[in-house]
Amino acid sequence: MIGIVDYGMGNLRSVQKALQRVGADAEIVNAGEQVDRYEKLIVPGVGAFKDAMTHLHERQLIEPIRNFVASGRYTLGICLGLQLLFETSTEDGLHEGLGVMPGRVVHFEPDDPALKVPHMGWNAIEPAKDDNPLLAGIESPAYVYFVHSYYADPAEAGDVATVTDYAGRFCSSVWRDNLFATQFHPEKSQQVGLKMLFNFAGLG
Repeated sequence: MIGIVDYGMGNLRSVQKALQRVGADAEIVNAGEQVDRYEKLIVPGVGAFKDAMTHLHERQLIEPIRNFVASGRYTLGICLGLQLLFETSTEDGLHEGLGVMPGRVVHFEPDDPALKVPHMGWNAIEPAKDDNPLLAGIESPAYVYFVHSYYADPAEAGDVATVTDYAGRFCSSVWRDNLFATQFHPEKSQQVGLKMLFNFAGLG
């Protein structure tokens, strides 16, 4: 069973429906004491980093998520959910994240005025490391759907799973051991995204 973390800012219903489409069982998690009962965990999200951390704290979800990742169970962050996994974000100041992935979250600063921020729409991802289980059976380059103004800057290059070209090449997903996260939205990325969710659900 997969738990989908609800902290009041997520696109969790669309994630749940996408998982159901690929045959995976998923439930909504909105309290810290519920987290440990699941085999896998997804942290989705849309909105501001600071507000998200506030809501996670209010629902007593911060330590349970950290402990879940530390336990070695598979975890997937999506969009804001990816950003929350990092140590800090520069969105509207400097704010502390969950800190389970070393690095920070920074704002797009394109030199080309034709490049709009937020980065919104379809773009290609290119693998940055081999044998990524989320990308099994997916041809490269694959096109996925983005909506974001900030992106992750991992402290360790080996954590970068895919890169995307927008205002330069940026990290569009990460992978470290049992921890995966995508800046794009698999649940909005049609067959490519559904295949990624199918692959995640089948891990272990």
